[in-house]
Amino acid sequence: MSYYFCIIGSKDNPLFELEFGTSKQGGDGVARFPAEARRLNPFIVHASLDIVEEAQWLSNQMYLKRVDHFASSHISCFLTPTSTKFMLLHLPHPPNTAPPTSTASQNPQVFPPFAPYTTSNPPSSLLRGSSSSSTGGTATVPNNPTSPQTEEALRLFFTEVYEAWVKAVMNPFQGINKGLGSPVFKSRVLTAGKKFL
Repeated sequence: MSYYFCIIGSKDNPLFELEFGTSKQGGDGVARFPAEARRLNPFIVHASLDIVEEAQWLSNQMYLKRVDHFASSHISCFLTPTSTKFMLLHLPHPPNTAPPTSTASQNPQVFPPFAPYTTSNPPSSLLRGSSSSSTGGTATVPNNPTSPQTEEALRLFFTEVYEAWVKAVMNPFQGINKGLGSPVFKSRVLTAGKKFL
C-alpha cells in the first residue's frame, strides 16, 4: 500500500505531510502514487474533513477508523483533544509494483491512479489472518484496507504518531497550529509506518 499522511490543525490548516509506502510483505517503504495522484492527495484528504467533523460528535473515540473513500483510496482519521486531525490516505496495490497506468492511454476518461484497483479483489493469500514477525511481534498488514488487521495496525500507527506529536508540541517554541518541520518528528512518523504499516 501507499500512504499519504497529513496533520491538519484545528483551523483546517495543514501542519505536516508525508508520503511513504508499506514495509510489510516485501515492501520497500517507497510510496507508489502516480504523478496525478500525488497532486490530488491533499485535495482528497481535505475533502473528507466535512465527514470527520460530523463523525467526531458521533463517537467518543479518538480513532475514527475509515471515514471516507475516493475510488479505491481510503481515508482514516485520528482526532486529538485539540481538534487536530491526523489523516491517512491509503491506496492498496500489490507490493513492490507501480500501479498500472496503461488504462489512461486506452480510455482517457478513466482516472489512471485509481481505476485499475476498483475491479479486482486482492489475492486470497493477503486476506488471511495475520502472522507475527520475528522482530517486534507486530501483525502484517494485508492488502485489504477494510480488514480488521489493517484497522488495528492503523490504530497502533496513529497512537504512536500521537505520542510523538504530543512531545513535539510540548516544545515551548512550537505552537499547536504551527507547521511541524522537525526532522526528528518526521523520522518518528516513518519509524511508526515501518513498524505497523
